[in-house]
Amino acid sequence: STQSTWGKPMGLIKKLRKAKKEAEPGEKPDIVKTHLRDMIIVPEMIGSVCGVYNGKSFTTVEIKPEMCGHYLAEFSITYKPTKHGRAGMSAATSRFLPLK
Repeated sequence: STQSTWGKPMGLIKKLRKAKKEAEPGEKPDIVKTHLRDMIIVPEMIGSVCGVYNGKSFTTVEIKPEMCGHYLAEFSITYKPTKHGRAGMSAATSRFLPLK
């Protein structure tokens, strides 16, 4: 539906525009935080810095030209890559270790 491309995402674009306008020449604009992971990156967003929510925290994403057409979610991973097979860590003991 047409609603999906306007509405909330338009608010994000407006915020990105504002951040860019207020940035000093040569400086990076302020980080604009968003939960809109399904937002498609449009050319207008290039050069902006977004904080993309991954369910826990915001991942800072600087938008580059080659990112056009992709979703913001693709640049903010929701999981921590696990390092498998560390010696001396059996499944039973790791369950009781506090989460780092």
